[in-house]
Amino acid sequence: MASARSGYLVGLVGSGIGTSLTPHLHEREADTLGIRYLYRLLDLRTLGPERVGDVVAAAQLAGYDGLNVTHPVKQLVLPHLDQLSPDAASVGAVNTVVFTDTGSVGHNTDLTGFAQALATGLPGAAIETVVLLGAGGAGAAIAHALSSLGVHTLHIADVDHDRAGRLADRIPAAKAVRLDEPGLLDDANGLVHATPTGMAGHPGLPLPATALRPDLWVADVVYRPLETELLTTARTRGCRVLDGGRMAVFQAAGTFRIITGREPDTDRMLRHFDEIAGR
Repeated sequence: MASARSGYLVGLVGSGIGTSLTPHLHEREADTLGIRYLYRLLDLRTLGPERVGDVVAAAQLAGYDGLNVTHPVKQLVLPHLDQLSPDAASVGAVNTVVFTDTGSVGHNTDLTGFAQALATGLPGAAIETVVLLGAGGAGAAIAHALSSLGVHTLHIADVDHDRAGRLADRIPAAKAVRLDEPGLLDDANGLVHATPTGMAGHPGLPLPATALRPDLWVADVVYRPLETELLTTARTRGCRVLDGGRMAVFQAAGTFRIITGREPDTDRMLRHFDEIAGR
């Protein structure tokens, strides 16, 4: 954790991040706490994801205190870091980088962010059997979060079945399944969606609407837009739903805490998020 001081320079690294609410969320909390905090977007759309290492190195040279790392480079960034926290090492993905005197350190606050979002956004949700769509950086963190919460059976599906298999091999209760497997959700208590489908520019449903039962809970990590086609459809079919806003807030709070050494007020950040998201 960084030592607390008066001002910070932080960035977000990813592709197509122009609509991200993360800068506003961090800066508003910092302003409330009386901290000078500049948050900049470092978009890889032109350079390409393979240049993430160059961007991280340039940010370190430019005096950045830390970075958030998002789609599609949460795993691609790993070889370019000097150290990994225990959470980042176990998940195999990074969403936060802190620059210290000894180099760059990768952390993962998606894991605790999702666990807190599920506990507060869908209290009492059964997790005996859960289906997870997506085995990338966000999916890996969610799989570990569900494991920490005590999931009995976790079915992981991804367009890259081998990637789903590699993730499942690291989670005791997990099994890789195919997206088109018949009856994928028949025995599930919940569905977690962690793919780009539903993001701005990637509209659509990740699976047939008829698979969504009224007694199923559905969580989507996408938060731009907050109301994805999946959540709209799930609501229509009677499911309890959780949008990506809470995970966005709780992971942001974790990153803020690591970078500044200050304790954010998550209730206040949730209110700020609702304001800037327009709900």
